[in-house]
Amino acid sequence: MSHKRLQLCCRANVYTQVPDGGWGWVVAVSFFFVEVFTYGIIKSFGVFFNDLMDSFDESNSRISWVISICVFVLTFTAPLSTVLSSRFGHRPVVMLGGLLVSAGMVTAAFSQKVHHMYIAIGVVSGLGFCFSFLPTVTILSQYFDKRRSVVTAVASTGECFAMFAFAPAITALKEMVGWRHSMLFVGLLQLNLVVCGALLRPIVVVGTLGTPETPAPEHRQEAQYMLENEKTRTSIDSIDSGVELTTSPKNAPGHPAAVEPAAELQARGRPGAPLLDFSVLTERGFVCYTLFGLFVTLGFFAPSLYIIPLGLSLGLDRDRAALLLCAMAVAEVFGRIGAGLVLNREPIRKVYIELVCVVLLALALFAFTFAEGFWGLMACSIFSGAMIGTVAGTHIPLLAEDDVVGIQKMSSAAGVYVFFQSISGLAGPPLAGLLVDQSRMYSRAFYSCAAGMLVAAVCLALVRPCKRGLCCRPRAREGKAEGPRGKKALQDIPEDFLEMDLGKTEPRAPAGTEPV
Repeated sequence: MSHKRLQLCCRANVYTQVPDGGWGWVVAVSFFFVEVFTYGIIKSFGVFFNDLMDSFDESNSRISWVISICVFVLTFTAPLSTVLSSRFGHRPVVMLGGLLVSAGMVTAAFSQKVHHMYIAIGVVSGLGFCFSFLPTVTILSQYFDKRRSVVTAVASTGECFAMFAFAPAITALKEMVGWRHSMLFVGLLQLNLVVCGALLRPIVVVGTLGTPETPAPEHRQEAQYMLENEKTRTSIDSIDSGVELTTSPKNAPGHPAAVEPAAELQARGRPGAPLLDFSVLTERGFVCYTLFGLFVTLGFFAPSLYIIPLGLSLGLDRDRAALLLCAMAVAEVFGRIGAGLVLNREPIRKVYIELVCVVLLALALFAFTFAEGFWGLMACSIFSGAMIGTVAGTHIPLLAEDDVVGIQKMSSAAGVYVFFQSISGLAGPPLAGLLVDQSRMYSRAFYSCAAGMLVAAVCLALVRPCKRGLCCRPRAREGKAEGPRGKKALQDIPEDFLEMDLGKTEPRAPAGTEPV
């Protein structure tokens, strides 16, 4: 009995259409906690910075490389995560990621030098973060269609709530047991990612049962003739051979007997299918969207890294400067949920809504360089936090939209897309830090981020025109020029080569009447 229950839990969910709910709600809750134990921990890791600097006697920049390497590995190994998910399924990959994340954090608690943390948290946990996050957001997008935007946006707020919960909790725990035992506790807590991965049941969407496609009227006689010919030929060739007719109703795509094997085959991945479909790079719309992700990532670093130093440099005390970061996190929650509600409305061009949010985020980043006083920085923090929430919570799920690549290619597209983001993830913080070191002004860090946002807006504006082929008019004209020659070549083919035997023998309709 227990074996049957285990087999039932491991079986794929088969639907005749995208459920927009069902087991998808469990997947959404799993994604919420995956956000908590991945990006939530990464953004809360700053509570250990001073302790690590004192223990290892290292500078702030040397300690900062722990998170920089972690984020780089997280994004750089995205194609590997896609390949493993296509080969073995999303569930085992996420569970493996949970084990790697926990193992890296636990090992880091016993580190004696900062280089040990580069490997433990930067490489091992970074790889686990990638294996946990990317397959979860991919399978969540497969469970929802009409509600995809709002569900993904709400579930992605896990990292924002984690910043509120973990930062004060870990700080209080450090005062009681020290930073090593606190980090050990965080590593054991991240084992919950294994439970989240176990809840990710595969989903397979098949056609409606018992309603195969009806052939067009002009092809019915041709199809009937081919069917009769196939039956006759097969019955002669396979008498007493045990070979079942290929035209048997049991082999029809909509027959119940064929649904379950097809579902299992689709859940595991079709034999011979590419594990990572690089053909998405041939689509101009996706290339523009990838460039958008490359530059938009530059704007995700400066607000969270430099808002507190910027406030301190302008004369604010430490408590009021920290309040700016808290306000930004609260605004990010409302930004994510608000973007999900807006993008959930039909009909709407979600790419253009994203474009408006990116432009507004660029303006907010520029505004930081002119802000003065607490309330000026607070207004910029709230506005930029809301815009960061809208962009950060929707840029990956938008890959499932037909204006980009569509749900069928989302798994491979997400791996390639996040892979190119690793370049900005590794170069963004050093570039902003270089501007700060040269000018001795923290406001200069926001210039590089705002410039990256403007370039990203231009790339995003080109996605839909390139997808529709509006950027390929010369080639289309060449195709039109070759049209008459192609038609002439088709006319040169003998007529009896195209006609069927049935067409030669069937009686011709008298003039003035149309054949039925």
